[in-house]
Amino acid sequence: MSPSRTELLRWQFDLTWSLLDYHLDRLESTDLLWEPAELCWTVRPDATGVWVPDWSESEPDPIPVPTIAWITWHLGWWWSVTLDHVEGRAPRDRTDVGWPGDLDGTITWLRGLRTSWVAVLDRLGDEDLDRPATFPWQAEDGHPVARMVAWVNAELMKNSAEIGQLRLLRAAGPTGNQSTSVSDLSPVTAKDPRAEPGGEVGEQDPEQAGELVTLNRGQGVEQALFVFE
Repeated sequence: MSPSRTELLRWQFDLTWSLLDYHLDRLESTDLLWEPAELCWTVRPDATGVWVPDWSESEPDPIPVPTIAWITWHLGWWWSVTLDHVEGRAPRDRTDVGWPGDLDGTITWLRGLRTSWVAVLDRLGDEDLDRPATFPWQAEDGHPVARMVAWVNAELMKNSAEIGQLRLLRAAGPTGNQSTSVSDLSPVTAKDPRAEPGGEVGEQDPEQAGELVTLNRGQGVEQALFVFE
């Protein structure tokens, strides 16, 4: 018998999460703020110690390469707001969602979001998938909840691949800028040229996205981006 729509979407989510979790288990603290290029977006503490992401309302050209820390913030932000909509809460603004500031906090945050999302999926029936979605579109746009759930799977897969690619590039050898630790970053100030970056990496054209890399076993890292058992 063919799976129902909810079963298929849940299967796809579980598969995608397993890919992200594979990399979360292998991340090191120094991976988070490693800058693979001169033009990067990252996160940095403000004067109060809250970690804030580089951001601009308009997309730049060229598009900055995000650090793993920035990607994990972005993932946590859109997932948190999605849950706000689904649970009937007032959606948080982007500036209300900060980055946890370290590896353990980041992993705990993302795994907590996964637990909350699974609870949502578990109570969805096929009839619920046909209701209008209020995010990431407006309700009047006519997109059903089924597309919202599929969008979450797609965004999660994209962010998982970005995190995995950056982790493997750093493990492969000295490319990009020198590793940066959390303690190395100074607070954001008006004079910091990266305090006013441009563009939203999360919305980049797929044609511009970097290609996945395959590494040799002699480099001491995984042969492929994802490993299945």
